Amino acid sequence: MRMFVPESSLFRDRVHAGQELAEALLHLASEQPLVLALPRGGVPVAFEVASLLKAPLDLVLVRKIGAPGNEELALGAVIDGADPQWVVNQALLQQINPPPSWFEEEMQRQLTELERRRQHYCGDRPAPSVAGRCLIVIDDGIATGATVRAALKGLRQAGPRRMVLATPVGPRDVIEVLQGEVDELICLAMPEPFIGVGRHYANFDQTSDEEVIDLLRRAEGLAARIAAD
Repeated sequence: MRMFVPESSLFRDRVHAGQELAEALLHLASEQPLVLALPRGGVPVAFEVASLLKAPLDLVLVRKIGAPGNEELALGAVIDGADPQWVVNQALLQQINPPPSWFEEEMQRQLTELERRRQHYCGDRPAPSVAGRCLIVIDDGIATGATVRAALKGLRQAGPRRMVLATPVGPRDVIEVLQGEVDELICLAMPEPFIGVGRHYANFDQTSDEEVIDLLRRAEGLAARIAAD
């Protein structure tokens, strides 16, 4: 794990954080990586990384599978992709003991929602295949790490050659746990005490769906120009 501490742990905005993160990831440019952002806030950060590394940008969409009557209690998660994956907390699933076939039905429901969201953000462009590729998974910050952990486990099952997690900021204890989920982890700052991701941005306004769609289109156009050169 490498940690880079900028002169100030306060990023101006997600663009600034992405530019800082991109510099720390330049050594991966020769790996021809696929940059995967967790929407929505991870997309502006990942766009800067993909632009500097001249790498394609896409999304990794995750939907939690909540327990019956308590959706905040995650029994597992579904991760989209060319070959969608899921992760299951078997111990908790056995403890909750939902009705027969409930988990499979809920998983299918969340997978349908993932497909709807991918269509909304990406149109008819299919999810990329990650097998055999170098992946850089990016979010604008990590708090509990639950969502990104599910994404990493699902992506790992799809067979990438190398997996890197990169984020501008996160709590040290969570980052150290996540280090075991990837081949390389880069976090720009791990302030203590860690209060929240937004506290380390001067501007942490919510990223809109429209901004996500625009950045994905711009990244696709950039990738097409690079391929044509």
